[in-house]
Amino acid sequence: MALGKGDNVVMWDYKKILQYPINIKNPDPRLAKVIISQYGGPDGELAASLRYLSQKFGMPDQNAKAILNDIGTEELAHLEMVGTLVHQLTDNASINEIEKGGLSPYYTDHGVGVYPQSASGTPFTAAYIAVKGDPIADLQEDLAAEQKARATYEKLIDLCRDNADVVDVLKFLRQREVVHFQRFGEALRNVQDKLAQKKFYMNNNFIPSMNDTNNTINNMTANLNNDNMMNYNSNMADYNSNNCGCNNR
Repeated sequence: MALGKGDNVVMWDYKKILQYPINIKNPDPRLAKVIISQYGGPDGELAASLRYLSQKFGMPDQNAKAILNDIGTEELAHLEMVGTLVHQLTDNASINEIEKGGLSPYYTDHGVGVYPQSASGTPFTAAYIAVKGDPIADLQEDLAAEQKARATYEKLIDLCRDNADVVDVLKFLRQREVVHFQRFGEALRNVQDKLAQKKFYMNNNFIPSMNDTNNTINNMTANLNNDNMMNYNSNMADYNSNNCGCNNR
């Protein structure tokens, strides 16, 4: 997807092709039942896209925002691919095939439509995503999310091992998760370097060191002690001069 500009009209320029070609020759509802987890499951593409496109607003520099925006947008393309896989694996499937594939409960509620849920049947929820508003915490979350997505695709490859057409697509998606992990690592390093740069706004461009700070605190403490001692001596002198001397009788 890219933003295009026409005559006084701003629009989305969408290329109506998949990021990677998908051509499933034979329906297999059994595989659709597990693959759909990458559509609406906890480590799926919908959760990833919403996570990154939401987190980008809290990033401290344009580079990190751009990386989150790029990957979040690509995850939408992957969502389309996973949805296409599920659709082609169930399209024209017979009721007998749906029953044998364990999709009877799903078919009851959604037919052969593509509904965002996990492989266990749990509907998609925003609880799958995390937006902490802290760039380090969010990017660490993203690194973990990409590894979990990679691990899920590897499990799906194991389960779909007898269908070369499906495995081919899953391997492509798995590889993109590895690339995303690398880019988030780059973003995290850049953000850490940026946040490590301490900025002081003081007159004469003076930047205090730790020794300067400690010396200042020690001087303040010494002056305070001196002032207190002077006040104590003064008060004692006043007391002695006003004493009636009753104790000397």
